[in-house]
Amino acid sequence: MSGLAADARRLLARAVNLRLLQVVAEPVLAFVFALIVGGIGIALFSAYVPGHAAFDVGLPIAAYGSLISGFASPNGITSTLVYATPLVLAGLGVAIGFRGGLFNIGGRGQFLIGTVGAMAVVTWIGKDAGPWITIPLALLVGASLGGFAGFIPGFLKATSGAHEVVTTIMLNYVLLFVMAWAVIGPLALPGAPQPITADVSTRNGDLPIILGRDGHLGLLIALAAVPIMWFLLFRTTIGFEIRAAGANPDAARYGGMKTRRLIVLTMTLAGFMCGLAGATTLLGVVHEMTPGYDTTIGFDAITVALLGRSNPIGVALAALLLGAMRAGAQTMQIQAGVPPELVDALQAIILLFLVVNVLRRLMARRKRRPGKGEPAAAAAVPVAGVGIE
Repeated sequence: MSGLAADARRLLARAVNLRLLQVVAEPVLAFVFALIVGGIGIALFSAYVPGHAAFDVGLPIAAYGSLISGFASPNGITSTLVYATPLVLAGLGVAIGFRGGLFNIGGRGQFLIGTVGAMAVVTWIGKDAGPWITIPLALLVGASLGGFAGFIPGFLKATSGAHEVVTTIMLNYVLLFVMAWAVIGPLALPGAPQPITADVSTRNGDLPIILGRDGHLGLLIALAAVPIMWFLLFRTTIGFEIRAAGANPDAARYGGMKTRRLIVLTMTLAGFMCGLAGATTLLGVVHEMTPGYDTTIGFDAITVALLGRSNPIGVALAALLLGAMRAGAQTMQIQAGVPPELVDALQAIILLFLVVNVLRRLMARRKRRPGKGEPAAAAAVPVAGVGIE
């Protein structure tokens, strides 16, 4: 018996090691594949870069070298952390949706409405209240409005079955116009020649600088959010229920879990984190808004969540990677002549590679579905949750 137990332990340890290898290898391979494809693209279009011949194989090496030197400097490290801060917060919002079997495409609108909430607090009470009241209240209101923006598609899915991908995409445009209306109307700075809000630094609303030239307090907020979200997902009952509902909603419902309530809660938490990302970005980086203010953070967060395998620690590492690429993009343009849009292309290739792997595993699982005599619950496979746990 002891020999059988030892063999079982060895087999279990081997399975766990293989699983960990897969979890780590897939994002790494996606990143390496993106670098290879990006390098080929740079070489193909090297003739359009001044001072380089057609298909200059040395240009990709120079571009990537300057990209690394751009974020490896002291200022580059600070910029990396600043770029990564909203990606961590919004990435956690998308990741918790994935864990619950939900695909939150509404990060853009949730981010923007979070900035509106924070700006409203700073505009209306900033002059009369001190920063210790204005800043926490602005962050709370911004995050809460983002949570409400997530609550809407969650409530619609739970009550009517409306797919969250459709409703969140539609809501993005609604919230974009709400933001523009707010900047033109109630939040506009009186007497300004063009519609613009007040600078939060003039209203006791800017986050304190704690690192370098622009490393604001939001860095600590993002750092604290990672263990909090990890504890919520993996050490609490509600986190277990969210993960169970995402893995197999039919089995979760059969086990007595209130899956509709979990859908609403998950989407609300996702929106809360994206709204918090918007509020911290406003108070820590941009400081003011115009009617054309927009963001790609909501969509970048999808890449971060997939690259981080919907694990809060992985999300933080993925956000740091993308933040480093953003921080080094300008140096790459100056030193190698390669436009910073290469970072967007690399990010898109990473996302494409990860999504293809998710779809591949989904198709493989569907081929292994049980027959007619087996329970249907065992065959249920959530599309959004495949391969990202």
